[in-house]
Amino acid sequence: MDNYLQQVKQAKQGDAEAFARLYGDIYENMYRFALYTLRNTADAEDVVSEAVIDAFASIRKLRSEQAFKSWIFRILSNKCKDKLKEYSRKTMELDEIVMNCSYKEGPEEAAITRKLFFELADEERLIIGMHLFCGYKSREIAELLHMNENTVRSKESRGLRKMAGKMEVQS
Repeated sequence: MDNYLQQVKQAKQGDAEAFARLYGDIYENMYRFALYTLRNTADAEDVVSEAVIDAFASIRKLRSEQAFKSWIFRILSNKCKDKLKEYSRKTMELDEIVMNCSYKEGPEEAAITRKLFFELADEERLIIGMHLFCGYKSREIAELLHMNENTVRSKESRGLRKMAGKMEVQS
């Protein structure tokens, strides 16, 4: 325990190697926590990385060496909460766009919307996903996919209309 507190003290003084050793000791637990919370391996890895970066950047503010683990897990917990809010917003955005805000979102409608999204052609799903979930503009998507900007907009519009049409049939 004495060595642990010494490493925290060194990390607070800017010793990156000491911080890396501390992180190495708790990485697996942080990852398991994030994976259990988010149920997505890539997002779990991302939030752990973000939490570690934030922790390293602000470790000098840590008041008590004994509180290191709870402090870094609090940072991780906040990152997971933010990611869960993002999931919620993205599902609601997709539901609202597809149904043009014409129904009250419920679990069944959200599940149907997700199912219909994954039934789209790969290109339509990619374009809609890049726009809604990643925030890319039509121009940026066109550049990334080597397409005309108008083509991107029409494919997105066509995909959303397909989803809306199928949603009406299932209602």
